[in-house]
Amino acid sequence: MRFDLSPLYRSTVGFDSLASMLNQVADFDNEATSYPPYNIERLTENEYRITMAVAGFGKEDVEIEVKENTLSIRGEKKEADTERAFLHRGIASRAFERRFQLADHVEVRDADVKDGLLSIALKREVPERLKPRIIQIGGTVAKTNKAIDASVVG
Repeated sequence: MRFDLSPLYRSTVGFDSLASMLNQVADFDNEATSYPPYNIERLTENEYRITMAVAGFGKEDVEIEVKENTLSIRGEKKEADTERAFLHRGIASRAFERRFQLADHVEVRDADVKDGLLSIALKREVPERLKPRIIQIGGTVAKTNKAIDASVVG
């Protein structure tokens, strides 16, 4: 599924990467499977947690990678247990890969596997220079110009 964002470009500046991001998200949905199941929680305004059911996988079987704004979680069992004879095997241990598109300034803080659940803590931290601020009219910039003018005249 592709989006036509040409009307948006007529009234905005700097949103050219929006189209590619929307197309990436659409591609993620096309390749998504139901394994392993997961939850995404919003804990506070800037904190999130992804919880994924990874029964049968240990810390050494799961790899978490962040590249650009994509969080990838891969799970693969290292060795099959050949000494055990199962009468029924209902706990899936097949390899998986799940990807999440992260917004700007969202960082992975922590990850842990406990009781068959993988928890990944995320936090959005917007740098000070990008936070909204009030610009004073006739503030610091005007005073600096007056000081320069005074030194040139004198």
